[in-house]
Amino acid sequence: MNYNNKKFKPVSNTDNGETSEETIFHYKQEGNILQADYSGGQIISGHLIALVADDGTLDMRYHQVNSKGELMTGICRSNPEVLADGRIRLHEKWQWTSGDESSGESVLEEIA
Repeated sequence: MNYNNKKFKPVSNTDNGETSEETIFHYKQEGNILQADYSGGQIISGHLIALVADDGTLDMRYHQVNSKGELMTGICRSNPEVLADGRIRLHEKWQWTSGDESSGESVLEEIA
């Protein structure tokens, strides 16, 4: 699975998450290394880096500055699903490594 030059946005997130439908992720991939910049909604600026497994699963680390001016960090595991129209949906389980260190789940979908 190749994520290069794809854009994603969340369609759901648990209440303790900071991303929303206003947050846009821009993915870039070289080999099995994926990076993304993201912003929108409560996120002023964010960046993630991930390793892409053969099955498309993402093992990622992220850091972001939110609208309160806080620097937040976390880890995430994303499992891809290919939709009937060919777009990718990511099912994510994540945990903050800063703040309250709580965990949550989100779903992101590829956008045009």
